[in-house]
Amino acid sequence: MMNKGAPLHWSRQGEQAGPLKFLLLLFRCLPVIILRIIAFPVGFFYFLFSGRAKTESSRFLKKIAPLAEDPKISKKCLSFFGPLRHIISFSLAIVERIQSWGGKYYVKDVHLNNDDIGELKYLLESGQGAFLIFSHLGNAELLRGLLNMEKIGISRKIPVTAIMDMKVGPNFISIINELNPQSGMGVIDANGLGAHTAVLLEEKIASGGLVMATGDRTSIGGKNIMLPFLGKQASFPSGIFYLAALMNAPIYFIFCLRRKALSLKPEYCMHVHRSRLSFDCPRKERLIRNSLLVESFSLLLEKYCKENPFQWYNFYDFWQEDGKV
Repeated sequence: MMNKGAPLHWSRQGEQAGPLKFLLLLFRCLPVIILRIIAFPVGFFYFLFSGRAKTESSRFLKKIAPLAEDPKISKKCLSFFGPLRHIISFSLAIVERIQSWGGKYYVKDVHLNNDDIGELKYLLESGQGAFLIFSHLGNAELLRGLLNMEKIGISRKIPVTAIMDMKVGPNFISIINELNPQSGMGVIDANGLGAHTAVLLEEKIASGGLVMATGDRTSIGGKNIMLPFLGKQASFPSGIFYLAALMNAPIYFIFCLRRKALSLKPEYCMHVHRSRLSFDCPRKERLIRNSLLVESFSLLLEKYCKENPFQWYNFYDFWQEDGKV
């Protein structure tokens, strides 16, 4: 039952398709640099007139300010203009999502680290698949777009299947199809996951495809796990991680973060971390290891949030308790 005055669960807040549609229209007739410039007044507009985005941004920035790695970033989080910086950062990220799916993002602007990216590329080049878990920190769509354009040094086209909440994201899917009708990205509704879905996804990975899902959005009525996150207990979706474990395939956590949140020259650092947990074990032990899998993701997410608070694009109360939605 919904408590009066309590913040809505993210899935009940409705899709914010306005900025996407507006920027998509401009994308067709303007250079990308102009779009980035336009992202600033668009962000300012939302700062002035979107009370929810401003409120949730301010709530988050006050929470993370004392935890931020850099004192200068902490000061910016507590500034009156902190939410404005946060919302403009989101507007710029939308431009880069559209740019990557439209085939106009340059791979030279994505910097790879000396982490598990080499292993992932070798895996894909050899015809194997994997399960990738993203977040709403940074710009996960960038990797999807680069894979689709075959711009990360893989000689074959990688089939991608995204697990998404179709009640919230139909406009996003239609925009991707408008930008790139040949994208071939399959979409599976997160609300309809079941045994048949697991079999289908396992087949896609076995044939060399990638399955992608986000690990920082819970579903109403879904199986969640409470973990400490940025100083307070928060819910993480246990189900999506357990589904990844069932695939018996390599699991990678991906974070794609802007080097400078408000720069007109977008350069990203991509961080790739492979889970070393094995799920070839009895069901009881698998459940324990699944909790460890969720925890390892949450710790990485926390680390990168502290370093890049203005790139956290979950504009709702992430710490609200289950049942108060």
